[in-house]
Amino acid sequence: MKALIAVLLEFAGWVDRLNRVFGWIATGFVLLCCLISTGNAFTRYAFSLSSNAWLEIQWYLFAGIVMLGAAVTLARNEHVRVDVLYGRLPPRGKAWLDLVGLLIFLMPSMLTLLYFSLPYFLSAWHSHEVSSNDGGLIIWPARLALPLGFFLVSLQGVAEIIKRIGYLRGEYDMDIHYEKPLQ
Repeated sequence: MKALIAVLLEFAGWVDRLNRVFGWIATGFVLLCCLISTGNAFTRYAFSLSSNAWLEIQWYLFAGIVMLGAAVTLARNEHVRVDVLYGRLPPRGKAWLDLVGLLIFLMPSMLTLLYFSLPYFLSAWHSHEVSSNDGGLIIWPARLALPLGFFLVSLQGVAEIIKRIGYLRGEYDMDIHYEKPLQ
């Protein structure tokens, strides 16, 4: 059993590294979005030039920021919680509550969203759907963000389940400290 946990923890580490890469991509999208927004505003006010494509690419980047950044947020234990009990629990209690939440809430919801978003993306991909706005862009890149993001969060959810089980078995040391956001 110990060998299995070791292999699973190695897999969880690989998932963490994969989602860190997507987190860096999401961070790059933030910078790119700021540059595009600034450039669009400048050309619109200075030269009265603009295009719906510039607005749409920002929306696409926002989708990428949220959907690609969600999994790394989960991995860093920085996701939003309803902190009714969590803050009062000892570390093992927190790990148990995380495990139950991951199994009962996160995984079913992410897999359901993945199931429904994949055909939504594939429809746009196969039909070469284009935005109805003048100068609009192709639709599939924005729709790809949905199943990709839900897949990455699902994968990270599996990694978090593995890490919590390893922690509860005493075979994995992790910091499950959660700092309640300031209100």
